[in-house]
Amino acid sequence: MTLDDVRRYLGAEVICCGEKLDREVTSAFGCDLMSDVLAFARPGTLLLTGLTNSQVIHTAELIDAAGVVFVRGKHPSSETIRLSIEKGIPLLATRLLLYDSCGLLFSKGLRGCSTVDLPETPREATAI
Repeated sequence: MTLDDVRRYLGAEVICCGEKLDREVTSAFGCDLMSDVLAFARPGTLLLTGLTNSQVIHTAELIDAAGVVFVRGKHPSSETIRLSIEKGIPLLATRLLLYDSCGLLFSKGLRGCSTVDLPETPREATAI
């Protein structure tokens, strides 16, 4: 899946670095805790978040993210956009919620960064 596919699936607008929408997205990670992103995400990951500060860009750079999608209609400041352009990290924004965005991308075949194997078919949780 490419960033352009993500843009179409989420009805997202391109904030910057639109010339890089041909980047391949290998996985997705939806989170507002950048420490979790650093712990679990890997190169080529698409970061979906409601945070719009410059820490998101620094984190995306550290994990070599394919790009960042801001959810819930949020938009970053001009300073954050400038930093993203400087680092070459594509930014997109969608009106969808984080849960809906991740679920939609999962339904299109994009997997997360989980280290746990997911079952092939949904099953009921077992009471403990």
